[in-house]
Amino acid sequence: ANHPNSFLDAIVLSSLLKQPLYSLARGDAFTNNFYGKLLRSMNMLPVYRITEGAENLENNYETFDACKEIFKKNGIVLIFSEGRCINEWRLRPLMKGTARLALSSWQDGIPLNILPLGINYQSFRSFGKNIHLNFGNIINEKNISSKEGYGKTINEFNDKLRSELKSLVVEIVPAENEKIKEVFFINQPVLKKILLFIPALFGYLIHAPLYIPIKILATKIDGGNDHYDSLMVGLLFILYPFYLLFISLLVYCLPGCAMQTGFTGGFWWLVVFILLPVCARSYVQLKKQF
Repeated sequence: ANHPNSFLDAIVLSSLLKQPLYSLARGDAFTNNFYGKLLRSMNMLPVYRITEGAENLENNYETFDACKEIFKKNGIVLIFSEGRCINEWRLRPLMKGTARLALSSWQDGIPLNILPLGINYQSFRSFGKNIHLNFGNIINEKNISSKEGYGKTINEFNDKLRSELKSLVVEIVPAENEKIKEVFFINQPVLKKILLFIPALFGYLIHAPLYIPIKILATKIDGGNDHYDSLMVGLLFILYPFYLLFISLLVYCLPGCAMQTGFTGGFWWLVVFILLPVCARSYVQLKKQF
């Protein structure tokens, strides 16, 4: 796949697949033992680039072997063939790691299939964005015909993969706002807007005390390094359950909002865990897309 939006790319795909998804991530994130174990527990494997130190490149063989063991079990590995993340609407030059892993797998007799995927975001900084996942034609060993040496086979593979991804990745100049609307706009029926207006308004108001401070914090931490979206998702993923718990406790303690028979007898505080996410979802459906 292309790689426009940091680890959010892997999260979006993982949320749609029934089968566990393994993904390759930048090796320097694994240098700390604690973080390394944490990332591996989330099915992430390190891949090292020359910019992260030539002495670490040998560690890629270990990752390649781990990938091939996953392939032998008919598992899925997500590889970002561009090699780095940049928030932009275009396909960048491909690195050779995907080709090397594919050829190595085929040489070991593994019937590996490569499924090209174009990940396209309507925005890299807005909440409730529209995302297009475009899947291409499978590439397998039969599609690579070069018999003129390893180097030319690698180039043929990359040419094939680039050709597939080129048709799947939306290419837009950032200033072309009308083009972005043309590609990503989703029309919402009038009746749906009417029915969701009240819960959407409530969802906006009740979540603002959580969302706005996190947005400010994520902007400050990111510093223009193309990780804003991922930071937002990560921070909200960790903090939102505590926010729901806090609101539920407020509801329980407010006079008249819950039965005064203890947690086992009251029920309004439990409604918070359903009502707030539903209202947040309603707001996402009605908010301006651009």
